[in-house]
Amino acid sequence: MELSTLYRERTLDRLSEDDIGKVLKVAGWVENIRDHGGVSFIDLRDMYGVLQIVMRNTDLLKGISKEDCVTITGEVEKRDEETYNPKIPTGTIELEAHSIEILGKVYKPLPFEIAASKEIREDLRLKYRYLDLRNRKVLDNMIFRSEVIAFLRQKMTEMGFMEMQTPILCASSPEGARDYIVPSRHYKGKFYALPQAPQQYKQLLMVSGIDKYFQIAPCFRDEDARADRSPGEFYQLDFEMSFATQEDVFRVGEEVLTATFEKFAPKGFQVTQAPYPVISYKQAMLEFGSDKPDLRNPLRIIDLSEFFDRCTFKPFQNKTVRAIKIHGHQSKGFHEKMLKFATGIGMGGLGYLEVQEDLSYKGPIDKFIPDDMKVELREKAGLEAEDTIFFIADKEERAAGYAGQIRNELGARLDLYEKNAYRFCFVNDFPMFELDEETKKIGFTHNPFSMPQGGLDALLNKDPLEILAYQYDIVCNGVELSSGAVRNHSIDIMVKAFEIAGYDEEVLKQKFGALYQAFQFGAPPHAGMAPGVDRMIMLLRNEENIREIIAFPMSGTAQDLMCGAPNEVTEQQLREVHIKVRA
Repeated sequence: MELSTLYRERTLDRLSEDDIGKVLKVAGWVENIRDHGGVSFIDLRDMYGVLQIVMRNTDLLKGISKEDCVTITGEVEKRDEETYNPKIPTGTIELEAHSIEILGKVYKPLPFEIAASKEIREDLRLKYRYLDLRNRKVLDNMIFRSEVIAFLRQKMTEMGFMEMQTPILCASSPEGARDYIVPSRHYKGKFYALPQAPQQYKQLLMVSGIDKYFQIAPCFRDEDARADRSPGEFYQLDFEMSFATQEDVFRVGEEVLTATFEKFAPKGFQVTQAPYPVISYKQAMLEFGSDKPDLRNPLRIIDLSEFFDRCTFKPFQNKTVRAIKIHGHQSKGFHEKMLKFATGIGMGGLGYLEVQEDLSYKGPIDKFIPDDMKVELREKAGLEAEDTIFFIADKEERAAGYAGQIRNELGARLDLYEKNAYRFCFVNDFPMFELDEETKKIGFTHNPFSMPQGGLDALLNKDPLEILAYQYDIVCNGVELSSGAVRNHSIDIMVKAFEIAGYDEEVLKQKFGALYQAFQFGAPPHAGMAPGVDRMIMLLRNEENIREIIAFPMSGTAQDLMCGAPNEVTEQQLREVHIKVRA
């Protein structure tokens, strides 16, 4: 595409030795200035590259400061060989400036050095994010993000999915995280909500007869920030399929994620190939102590509750006891550090035994295990000479969580994690309902629109806490990338499921009226999922904080430090939407 040459004739990445002797116009920002007396140099930077500018007429440098936006006309020259810069593509050429025009002047001191912006405190980076984005390392993350999203769109289209957009202003729902609500000017006392996900709309698209839909969907949840969760908003690759089973969704998820990670993973990284391992929620909580298992860690957790109920060690009796075996004996200092870690996460202690050469045990709880049970322990835990086994005991839910954290810590301290790999798995068979410990009422565990395993019969005849849902997550390296489900498409099942969770049919009609009506007009079976784009890119770029891969992220306290959001509005604006702020 031909563009105006008022400011530049080439971007800096399109200059090469083939241009030597040509007079060209270039534009960008002054990255560095070096004044060597009779000759001066500028490193000129645009989005695409860096070029050295030489000024033998040093008067041209007058009034120029770092980060000025300039346009320069000059002749392309070959650099002296001893001044080659192999770090940049234009390192063998330079442009002798004939004229310089300042397009955008820097009027005040820079708040930080652009090249070092990643090393300064985050609040300053976010306040001047437009300067931070000039840093090549920060910009590269944004370019990378654009390329990944373009590839996802291309891949989904190739797989027969149609991209559609769903509303940003929608109705508030009683499930999930806190909504962001938007007051209505026309309807006094009523509010829109920003979508936590396009959940109802994509299901309604399936009822509409759309066969396979996707979008790069913005989602809004009033949640606190974490390293892997941006407060306020995030993006997901949202897709849904009609006449689809759980396995159909798995195949799509595997194809698009494997293709994306193989294309964009750092060189030398391995990516799980389809079919991904499928791990039930129950198995995940037992073997990994988490519903987000990191398969790069080879350690597994076993259950020894029944075994210790028959032992004389009272602290382990009538409790859930989980154990983790490692090979090798560790130093006293290692055990002290592991005990400190265990008490730091809330555990009362961390028992262990070491297996000796003669297969006897050495450790704090050896004397509490009857001799006739020691062989049984060895067989149950698969113990061999030189092994060490750690024990975690507590109530079931806490024991599982503690064991998962001990597993992760052991894997890290012993350097057991597989290097340079993206290891995917599905976690499925989540409980449909859970009991709220405070209210003692039954509620939905995850997505209320999921199909219960066993359908209406299960809802009518089974203990709700024993009902499993056709819900599933995709996990990569211990990070939840995606959640999804086979959706409920039956009005009878929908009414009964919500009734169990404490919502009568009138509430269902009021809060989910569109789905309630649509399911009475021939709804097809449908299923889908939504891999998180931000987390995907965070993993691929090996960034520890999700804000590094978002152009204009909020701070950890959910503030836009650059534009000043949230901010106050005028009394007139409040009146227009019928709002009065309480003191």
